[in-house]
Amino acid sequence: MTSENHNEAGCDLEIDLEDMGCGDLLIALMKAMRCIHAGQVLKARAFDTGAEADIPAWCNMRKHTLLAGPCGEDNAWYYIRKGS
Repeated sequence: MTSENHNEAGCDLEIDLEDMGCGDLLIALMKAMRCIHAGQVLKARAFDTGAEADIPAWCNMRKHTLLAGPCGEDNAWYYIRKGS
């Protein structure tokens, strides 16, 4: 998604969203973001085919930064920096 290497981003919390669809996926992301502070990074794995569109759109709406994704093994990892 961006030129920043996802390996350099590190992560403060990792979650596995498996094959959750849009609604459940976004609710799980929102709950996970409550567990970290602004500026920290969430690493999420999502296999749903809609995640590639849903996660960036959700990040924009919630003022989070998508650092990378989809990337990594199975092209299923997303790195999200929590906004303020």
